[in-house]
Amino acid sequence: MKKRFLVFFLAIIATTSFAQQKSISFTKEKLLDKIKGGWAGQTIGVTFGGPYEFRFSGSFIGDYQPLLWYDGYLKKTMTENPGLYDDLYMDLTFVDVFEKHGLNAPLDSFSNAYAKAGYMLWHANQAGRYNILNGIKAPASGHWLNNPHADCIDYQIESDFAGLMSPGMPNTASVISDKIGHIMNYGDGWYGGVFVGAMYSIAFTSGDINLIVSEALKTIPEQSKFYKTIADVIRWHKQYPNDWKQTWLEVQKKWTNDIGCSEGVFAPFNIDATVNAAYVVIGLLYGEGDFTKSLEITTRCGQDADCNPSTVGGILGTVLGYDKMPSYWKLGLKEAEDIDFKYTTMSLNNTYKVSFKHAVENIQRNGGKVNGEMIEIPVQIPQAVKFEQGFEGHYPLSKIPLKWSATEDEFNFDFEGIGFMVRGEAQRWDNASGYIFNADLYIDGKKVEQIKLPVSFTTRRFDICWKYELPKGKHVVKLKILNPVKENGLRANEAIIYTDKPVNGFMGSQN
Repeated sequence: MKKRFLVFFLAIIATTSFAQQKSISFTKEKLLDKIKGGWAGQTIGVTFGGPYEFRFSGSFIGDYQPLLWYDGYLKKTMTENPGLYDDLYMDLTFVDVFEKHGLNAPLDSFSNAYAKAGYMLWHANQAGRYNILNGIKAPASGHWLNNPHADCIDYQIESDFAGLMSPGMPNTASVISDKIGHIMNYGDGWYGGVFVGAMYSIAFTSGDINLIVSEALKTIPEQSKFYKTIADVIRWHKQYPNDWKQTWLEVQKKWTNDIGCSEGVFAPFNIDATVNAAYVVIGLLYGEGDFTKSLEITTRCGQDADCNPSTVGGILGTVLGYDKMPSYWKLGLKEAEDIDFKYTTMSLNNTYKVSFKHAVENIQRNGGKVNGEMIEIPVQIPQAVKFEQGFEGHYPLSKIPLKWSATEDEFNFDFEGIGFMVRGEAQRWDNASGYIFNADLYIDGKKVEQIKLPVSFTTRRFDICWKYELPKGKHVVKLKILNPVKENGLRANEAIIYTDKPVNGFMGSQN
């Protein structure tokens, strides 16, 4: 009882001191150390979780299964599996734009840099890229009507830079996330990045994990699904303080019904930002600031099991600072710090310096001061960003199997509801990777869209076609290919149908 009272009393003191704190001072050395810890922690976390990415969907990783880590593993992975580090090279795309064009870089600079980059993308990132390359600019490129993956995890795993360049300034991080996060996400998908950026910002000012999570959550509107999910995790952690698996199960029961993602609807696969952020918070709260325990729990939660420990590792690395991170987890790090991340000309050592520079500039432009070796940072009280909700009034009703190939020049199907999404892909049957199908989409006999469907993997449309907010009733969909060829084809797998009322007790974004 005394111990619980002491913890409660200290929590009140920590919260009060944070709310009253108007500024905090760091030496340049200490600020750099925390920034280094944030970037190194991300790199360690994604490396550790890499082998388990989406290998455990709808289940956690059992205790009997060992998780791999050894001296030299970090360098080996960075050289032999560089594509794993999308958490890092996506961040660095935006860091590089700031470096080239300054902190006032225009939105199009960020959009074009990522849309035209050579790396492969999936989900909200790929849908956003396609939109930008085909004339739909940000922020419309991330809006759910144009991007069915708007609620996916994409910006959440890329937002670390916003917090690391905004020490103690979560609202400043939110402004950055408002600009960049809407390139590929909207609503709960965007909130994931806002939340993560805020946790990084607050991690500079406090070592209290519970406070970091709860204060960062204040940047999210209370009526959103994202807020309610994380608030539930905080509540369940208090209810089951020694059993992270019970909290995991509670998340599974209440919050894992996907709405928009074509791979996640009616499937155990879940790349939704909200659910994966819940796993991040489970790892942080139950890990209790212990780097090893936190990474293990987060990874064992499954689903996006490399990105989630990357976020946790980055936040804890920021709290601890590079020098105080456990030596076990830094095994081989020195040997890897000069390796450029794939698709970039930046290594960790480069990133530390550039990120520190941006943080100092951002501090000064927000009222902070640099006096010799001391940096004074104006601490911000977290404020909620604007409310927005994707897929409002839309509930998955059913899946219709489709068997169609574009060796035929059209296909059609009918349904009853208010919207649909067709899963599928343009296929390359030879080396004509530059080929682009042109198609007309008709709904109820009326042409509603002309679609380009590249066969190139990097410029593809992630889903064939979709349309939401249709009048409730019966509809007929037809897709007509204008330039079919034998050497290339299209494949349509299934159509997801939406209705305007919850089905079978569905709990989604409206709860």
